[in-house]
Amino acid sequence: MSAPIVVGVDGSTSALTATKWAAEEAARHRVPLKLVHAYLPPTRGYPEIVLTGHEVRQAFEQQGRQWLEDAAGAARAVAPDVGITTSLVVDRPAAALIAASRDAFQVVLGSQGLGGFSGLLVGSVAVAVSAHGTSPVVVVREELGHDGPVVVGVDGSAASEEAVAFAFAEASLLGVPLTALIAWTDFLVDSAYHSRFTVDWSQVEQEQLRLLSERLAGWQEKYPDVHVERVVVHDRPVRALLNAAKDARLLVVGSHGQGGFTGMLLGSTSQALVHHAPCPLAVVRPATAEQ
Repeated sequence: MSAPIVVGVDGSTSALTATKWAAEEAARHRVPLKLVHAYLPPTRGYPEIVLTGHEVRQAFEQQGRQWLEDAAGAARAVAPDVGITTSLVVDRPAAALIAASRDAFQVVLGSQGLGGFSGLLVGSVAVAVSAHGTSPVVVVREELGHDGPVVVGVDGSAASEEAVAFAFAEASLLGVPLTALIAWTDFLVDSAYHSRFTVDWSQVEQEQLRLLSERLAGWQEKYPDVHVERVVVHDRPVRALLNAAKDARLLVVGSHGQGGFTGMLLGSTSQALVHHAPCPLAVVRPATAEQ
């Protein structure tokens, strides 16, 4: 059986939106859908005289199964032919999703959560799943993408190859153009003597365009149906990507890079994209990255 698209389910509106997006994606790729809810019963705060540990766990199980059932119903409504399975896991949300990603086609998450996935994309859990998930990880905001292109951030490194491949495949499947963007910023340097070295910015721009062309060449041959717009931007990566993705169907970035995209998913840049991307955001790890 094909690897499934895995969705984190927690009963929130955001998770239902992500489930519907994932169901449509599964239908396009002709792969099954796996809905996962993870929870850890509280170890404190419930006096035994009121609730026993067994009762607490049973309550969490019942709630989780209901949320999974609701999500399955939402998925069937938009993709009735997609095979759906559900999984109720006693584990931390990040650990459960990272484990599920090892056998997944994609992992899809909502941008805001409740229950077991509370705060999923507001700190370490989001970074952990994006940075350590084996499969591509897609963050879906409640405001879904538009009818524009797929946008991919390219940094000129081999590490971005998987992100470019993912973006071409999605653009081809969706029947939309691809915008490939590379961003670069000023790097004027002050010496100890307060002298300033100037840079030939036109030369830098030409070099960035050359790197972009190199990263796209083979994929354009593989997907001749995809119209590609190459964009070289003199701007900060986050701002450049957010501007380019305003009307996009999907924004795609790699999880590791160099140049303008260094550490994209290890600090403030990743948080900005997770919280403010105006369309679904796909984070794609290099195939050779350690898990």
